[in-house]
Amino acid sequence: MEILSIETSCDETAVALVKEKNSQFFIKDEYISSQIKTHAPFGGVVPNLAARDHLKNLPLLLEKIITKNKINSKNVDLIAVTQGPGLIPALLIGTNAAKALAYAWKKPLVGVHHVVGHIYANFIHANTEYQTPNTKREENIVFPILALIVSGGHTELILMKKHMDFKIVGQTLDDAAGEAFDKAAKILDLGYPGGPIVSAMANKFQKLSKVRPFPFPTIRREIPQRRTFRLPRPMLNSPNFNFSFSGLKTAVLYTVRNHPQILKNKKLTQEICAEFQQAVIDVLIHKTISAAKKFKPKTILLGGGVSANKELRKQLGKAIENTLPHIQYQLPDVKYSLDNAAMIAIAGYFKWKFSKNRKPFYNTWRTLEANANLRLKF
Repeated sequence: MEILSIETSCDETAVALVKEKNSQFFIKDEYISSQIKTHAPFGGVVPNLAARDHLKNLPLLLEKIITKNKINSKNVDLIAVTQGPGLIPALLIGTNAAKALAYAWKKPLVGVHHVVGHIYANFIHANTEYQTPNTKREENIVFPILALIVSGGHTELILMKKHMDFKIVGQTLDDAAGEAFDKAAKILDLGYPGGPIVSAMANKFQKLSKVRPFPFPTIRREIPQRRTFRLPRPMLNSPNFNFSFSGLKTAVLYTVRNHPQILKNKKLTQEICAEFQQAVIDVLIHKTISAAKKFKPKTILLGGGVSANKELRKQLGKAIENTLPHIQYQLPDVKYSLDNAAMIAIAGYFKWKFSKNRKPFYNTWRTLEANANLRLKF
């Protein structure tokens, strides 16, 4: 089966052509157009500007991938598109393009939940960096799965007993982790996008600092020995698996207000970035390990834009290895941590494969609607 997919949920315009054979996936071709330069002056994504760039870039990318691979109604089997959640002006560009192709080629069209796409990014191929002895190849991922999805718009723990079966067991009550990274970067006047910048600053500080063991028993790692600033770990000891990062962001704001020298001192900026990053990681790992102890999955899976964070990848792997060595650890290639169309193709394939009735997908070009607040069904 060959799947043509489109992703326009936020500020990345992406298309991909994916070949499926025996539920294994091969990326035949893909293109991504970034909008960072468009949104950087505003410190965040502006929905109407994102839609404008999608409207400009998507036809060019589709023409390129269709022409290069000689795609037509005879050699493509399925069309997949991000239906939501996301920015409604951006989603409309992608869904309308997909509906037009499905109508013209008389092909089935599958609308995909963006978070499900991040889960299935792990089925593209195994990553070679930060693997532990219990990391397996994507074709050996076993259920039940506990997925930690961390991105700019989502922070969720999702339990999967089988393909396309989702139960949210924990989620953020306010800001997502990636959103908190961006807001912290804005407070520190570091630019946009904030996640990679904060991470780079934090890593520089950690390389220059002495270390000592971290006191939490479930997280065996090392942290700087001398710290000028201490930020909270929100909801770390709450009796559930939910998250909250709004207070952490506010703590950064008050710390900067009380210590204005931070903005003028590169080392202090690096230090607070390191403390902020570690606070986020501590909470994510603690909640994930706690949820795994309760629900007893066979695989812990990481996904979403923040899953590109090197420290999160490494420390979560170590925590699983040290506390739950019998559980597999699966993480996507960094390239597919970020928004892309290949993950949408794979999620679309599984939605198609495990649907009891496939006939409605041939009429989706009439019925599919972009949904900025699309919920996971379980």
